[in-house]
Amino acid sequence: MVMGPSCGLALADLGADVIKVEPLEGDNTRTLQAAGAGFFPVFNRNKRSLAVDLKKQKGFEVVLKLISSADVVTENFRPGALEKLGLGYKDLCARYPRLVYCSLKGFLDGPYQQRAALDEVVQMMGGLAYMTGLPDRPLRAGSSVVDIMGGTFAALGIVAALRERETTGRGRLVTSALFESTAYLVAQHIAQFELTGEAPPPMSVKRPAWGIYDIFETADADRLFVGVVTDTQWVIFCREFDLADLAADARLRVNGDRVRERSWLLPRLAEVLKKYTRAGLAAKLERIGLPFAPISKPWDLLEDPHLVASGGLLETRTPDGKTFHAPTLPLSLDGKRLPKRSDPPAIGEGARELLAGLGYDAGEIDALAKEGVIALG
Repeated sequence: MVMGPSCGLALADLGADVIKVEPLEGDNTRTLQAAGAGFFPVFNRNKRSLAVDLKKQKGFEVVLKLISSADVVTENFRPGALEKLGLGYKDLCARYPRLVYCSLKGFLDGPYQQRAALDEVVQMMGGLAYMTGLPDRPLRAGSSVVDIMGGTFAALGIVAALRERETTGRGRLVTSALFESTAYLVAQHIAQFELTGEAPPPMSVKRPAWGIYDIFETADADRLFVGVVTDTQWVIFCREFDLADLAADARLRVNGDRVRERSWLLPRLAEVLKKYTRAGLAAKLERIGLPFAPISKPWDLLEDPHLVASGGLLETRTPDGKTFHAPTLPLSLDGKRLPKRSDPPAIGEGARELLAGLGYDAGEIDALAKEGVIALG
């Protein structure tokens, strides 16, 4: 629902012609509601749709012809699902040795490889939910973060395989997985445990690596996150907030010292920072170059001046005519954000042109639609 489409989105935004192959009735994320309402519209821009019945021989032939013209096939099904249809890696690489085949799975090869997985499943298994929640109450991160990371690494592997193919002339099987993506995300905590012998508590238990790395109340009953994470920043902070006594305090000389003294240091700093309004404190911290952040909700980003001014939000239209804004990929090329070339497609949108490009004439395309092999948008 997210992992495979996010891989396709990354490649599509970077300029690839991505064809979304879906059932005649459409990808089931098209009709999700509530927490799933954003899945299809966010992860399917810049794609075309081919809605086809793969279980019909003519549908299978259409897809094989499409694959013969492609550089890459990606799939995000349960293990073995495409093999049953004759569209697994071994089948296709035998026909098309230059093809890069990417499988997005729950697990890489190993004892778990046949298990079904979801973002929340692997967050629980991999310790990310433990690090996110309360000590006795694991909690998934507030986004499909593992799905998106797994899709991003899949796209990275695809690009590497395509680059290699320029030399070898052959494609490669690329596999990305949710569980291993979760392990990658918690690697710093694994290393901390082994190197220090100390089990790190969840992030909800405030034991940061930095002396000042906290949310502070402001004079107008608002809040601001403030970070002072280097010794140089500490000198600047003390100077700009007239804290000469703290700057001279031998107990606070380096960051490790300040971490040990947080119990009395933070209440003292809270008194100082609460004299400022949120806007006033933010302006001061920005001027002196120290890290800070307002406490925002995701929808606050719709009016974020940086995202708006930099072209970081794309106005997008759903197939049923609703408009919303979605962030671009978090990168720029030559200083320019990646554009939206097309909105998320309706079921079968672009299929007529696609099939014509594969050699089907208008009569053949109409016949395939009439026989229920394809759907035309």
